[in-house]
Amino acid sequence: MTTTVTTRPAISAAGLRKAFGTKVVLDDIDLTVTEGTVFALLGPNGAGKTTMVRILATLLPPDGGSIRVAGHDLIGDPDGVRAAIGLTGQFSAVDRLLTVQENLRLMADLHRLGRGEGGRRVARLIERFDLGESARKPVSQLSGGQQRRLDLAMTLVGDPRLIFLDEPTTGLDPRSRHEMWRIVRELVAEGVTVFLTTQYLDEADELAARIAVLDHGRIVAEGTPDELKRRIPGGHLRLRFTDPHSLRTAASVLGSAHRDDEALTLQVPSDGDVASLRAVLETLDGVRVQPADLTIHTPDLDDVFFAFTGGPAIASDSAPAAASALASVPASKEIR
Repeated sequence: MTTTVTTRPAISAAGLRKAFGTKVVLDDIDLTVTEGTVFALLGPNGAGKTTMVRILATLLPPDGGSIRVAGHDLIGDPDGVRAAIGLTGQFSAVDRLLTVQENLRLMADLHRLGRGEGGRRVARLIERFDLGESARKPVSQLSGGQQRRLDLAMTLVGDPRLIFLDEPTTGLDPRSRHEMWRIVRELVAEGVTVFLTTQYLDEADELAARIAVLDHGRIVAEGTPDELKRRIPGGHLRLRFTDPHSLRTAASVLGSAHRDDEALTLQVPSDGDVASLRAVLETLDGVRVQPADLTIHTPDLDDVFFAFTGGPAIASDSAPAAASALASVPASKEIR
């Protein structure tokens, strides 16, 4: 399938603001998400990630700012926004007493697809998400990974071109996470835009074309994963030796290294490229010393997160919880 690459914005926000009482949750946010890409929003607990998703999905009004989503003005045309988007929230939005097929048919009815088109779309989604063997089972009998696949399938019933995935793989086992990643990549290859919040930094690194780091209501860093990593110092080689004499000899010729006598290691500043690695090894060859082992550390998204927020990534922010299925409801349905 051929996908046309565009640079049109699926989301553009300027001066987005939101407060709950005296607590400012989003403070003058400027943001652009390009069509047909994955955009990942990272942030520590309470940063405002879920609040931003709720605003962009029309579930919560902003206090200020100019915002367009899927070509529609968020304030002037919220029905147009709702008709163009889908939302898979942090928590399952399916009816656990209904079967997989019944949940999907209910969503098709809400989208007023008609019996024929609705049935065809449900059948395609059941096949695509490998839910055929579970189609007639109550959702309560499904595994966590199957339930998350059903969540996403229900989001796709309305054929949205922009999908919000709010921590879609939280609690899933590694196999189920990778299956969700595969589905996300397929959607993007078809031209769908994905706005992703996640507590897994490797997930953002694997999927996102661009990443923004949100902290205390502000975007503190934004760029491609590689751009963000290059902004962080701290790349190094870690050399471990088998005896104190070799360690002391190596330290004497590698003057900028940090020495750990207890662990018998040296940490040598390096960007991890072949030239710097070769230079270190040649220097050690000159004094007839060889490390027992060598590891290369280059800054990753964990380092980026620590550098810009001062702490590790943790699950969701503390804004009021959303009813995650509402953004999938057609524009003709009132959202309260």
